[in-house]
Amino acid sequence: MRIGINTLFLVPGDVGGTEVYLRETLVAMAKLVDNDTLFIFTNRENDQLLRSDLAAFSQVEFQQIPCKAAVRPLRILAEQFLLPFAARKAQLDVLWSPGYTAPALSFSPQAVTICDLQYKSYPEDMSWLERMTLDFLVRTACRRCQAVLTISEFSRQEVIRYGFAQAENVHATLLGVSSDFAKNTLAADNAEQILRRLHVHSPFLLCVAHSYPHKNIDKLVDAFALLQDEIPHHLVLVGKGRRGEEAVRKSLLQIKKPERVLRLQGLTEEELCTLYQAAAVFVLPSTYEGFGLPVIEALLAGLPTVTVQAASLPEVGGAAAFYVDSPQPELLASKIKEVLQLPEQELRNRAEQGRAWAKAFTWQRTAAQTLQILRLTGTDYC
Repeated sequence: MRIGINTLFLVPGDVGGTEVYLRETLVAMAKLVDNDTLFIFTNRENDQLLRSDLAAFSQVEFQQIPCKAAVRPLRILAEQFLLPFAARKAQLDVLWSPGYTAPALSFSPQAVTICDLQYKSYPEDMSWLERMTLDFLVRTACRRCQAVLTISEFSRQEVIRYGFAQAENVHATLLGVSSDFAKNTLAADNAEQILRRLHVHSPFLLCVAHSYPHKNIDKLVDAFALLQDEIPHHLVLVGKGRRGEEAVRKSLLQIKKPERVLRLQGLTEEELCTLYQAAAVFVLPSTYEGFGLPVIEALLAGLPTVTVQAASLPEVGGAAAFYVDSPQPELLASKIKEVLQLPEQELRNRAEQGRAWAKAFTWQRTAAQTLQILRLTGTDYC
């Protein structure tokens, strides 16, 4: 079977967890396919990166579509008007679009991944025009595609609840986590050098999230402000500034010693793994996640993890995470303090529980489930 994969949405380093999902799933799929061919349509920004990721696999072919994904209107035009004919020429059995949108015109069966419907619950994350355009494109993709994939059962129910697709056509394929996060990086000679290079001081609390409004980074900073006189910890925030950045800046003004809050972005996986291993507590105060990769990464690293009882997060964190009912600063501060005061043995037990839980989330499972759906889609509708 010739399986086409539309990666035109991907701007390396810009789309966060969606990039991890695509790249990890592609490598895992390439390891699983034998008689199949993966035919990957790239853009100008990601072509070299994806070719490098998959250089070891002879069953992978590429075609670059001449567009820059960073210029979203041009990317949409290329996806709608150039990709269908390139896909037809490639003689595909099925075309999979992992980034929310898909061509309205297709000469083969299609599948699309809808990671979440965040813009429905949190419209403030986007401008009115962005929101309306995305809604039109996502609804069109769901109507045109024979299969809709999601990355959690929560997201699956969202797609069904908003009437984007019929329940029998929507499939949850949970994400995986790299085994690198389980490695004891602190035992490596360069771990101390990495922390020193990043100007990270122990002990510290860690959060990995861009500053979208629904991520509630400002509320975590407010919680830290409540705790700053009671604990010696620093706060390390990893992520890019987004539409909630103004609220974060206002909250930072309440920190008596601003040097105790560190902002980082653009980290390598080695640097991120080292932070997970060295932190005292991980906190994700988000109230909406299609999956929540940082939670499962932190748990695999054995890090006590505090998050919110909302959206997909209980599904991903299971009984291994600590939860608050809402991201109010007082609740976050109380839970963080509670976790920091736990006996050492209980923390070790929870760390082992977290690692055991997280090990079930593998990219091999994600890839196998995705391939099964794509093969059935290509077979049933040909």
